[in-house]
Amino acid sequence: MALSKKFLKSKPVCKVKFEVEKDQVENGEAIYLVGDFNGWDQNSIPMKKLKSGKYTVTVDLETGRDYQFRYLAGNNIWFNDTSPDRTEMTPYGDCENSVVSV
Repeated sequence: MALSKKFLKSKPVCKVKFEVEKDQVENGEAIYLVGDFNGWDQNSIPMKKLKSGKYTVTVDLETGRDYQFRYLAGNNIWFNDTSPDRTEMTPYGDCENSVVSV
């Protein structure tokens, strides 16, 4: 998995590309990007499956902030990015979330 960032000069926005490698997903399940930037809505940001088997999506995020996120495969398999900027424990103390800083 990888994060790539492209900062826009014209406005305080960063285009962040999220990628999940095909070996992270079993049986071609749908993958969703879920985080505090979308209110942890489990269905609002589906990732696109590429011919290579990777999943990807690009999201515009306001700069000057940190965003917690995770990936959701199928209906109940949650996992973190393998190369986030850092991780943070959830407020509930039940797991860690990936963090992207822009």
